[in-house]
Amino acid sequence: MTIWVDADACPRMLKDILYKAAGRLQRPLILVAHQGLQVPPSAWIRRVQVEQGFDAADRYIVEHVGAKELVITNDIPLAAQIIDKGAAVINTRGEVLDRENIRERLRVRNLMEELRNSGQITGGPPPLDNADKARFANALDRWLARNPYEAPD
Repeated sequence: MTIWVDADACPRMLKDILYKAAGRLQRPLILVAHQGLQVPPSAWIRRVQVEQGFDAADRYIVEHVGAKELVITNDIPLAAQIIDKGAAVINTRGEVLDRENIRERLRVRNLMEELRNSGQITGGPPPLDNADKARFANALDRWLARNPYEAPD
């Protein structure tokens, strides 16, 4: 079971947590991005650079993710597609997105987009802090504990 990362928007401090987990647990980690990424040398870590273009990384992840795998993303429409495929989603603040909460998240996302487009709201969420980092690490650890990896022979 692979861990996929929507890597263009994933903060470095969370990538470091993911790199360590992949190496420690010998679990495949694939980072998908438009830009070139530097990743540590490891048989367990791979990067995929997709062409520039709207949602190219999202399309790649949706096409390749398997059921019961994990995707790290803040992209709510991408998360909805991933959940529909039977995979799990954790965002960068450590929130688990699932069939129970994704539709509400989509509604809120669409409302916020309308408010931003009309100029009623400006700016985005606050930057990640140490509490967010800890929540992310804890959510990842819980998922990894429930989904042990057995390397193919």
